[in-house]
Amino acid sequence: MMLQKGTKAPFFEGKDENGNLVKLSDFAGKKLVLYFYPKDSTPGCTAEACDLRDNYERFLALGYQVLGVSRDSAASHQRFIAKYNLPF
Repeated sequence: MMLQKGTKAPFFEGKDENGNLVKLSDFAGKKLVLYFYPKDSTPGCTAEACDLRDNYERFLALGYQVLGVSRDSAASHQRFIAKYNLPF
């Protein structure tokens, strides 16, 4: 499903890299950069994540949180976060 900028995302929930349940509703009323990507550590996904990392302080300064979503395992996410020093 392709969403247009500013469109409300449908409800979803999943587990983060530490196994904690995260729901989209946890971010209700907050500014959120929500990005979906197919796989950790692939060239395009890594470039996208690193660009968000490099601009992370700017997002925070504007009041945004960053949330990335993929179908990879928690262990894969942990390696991806550590390898590329992702703060989100």
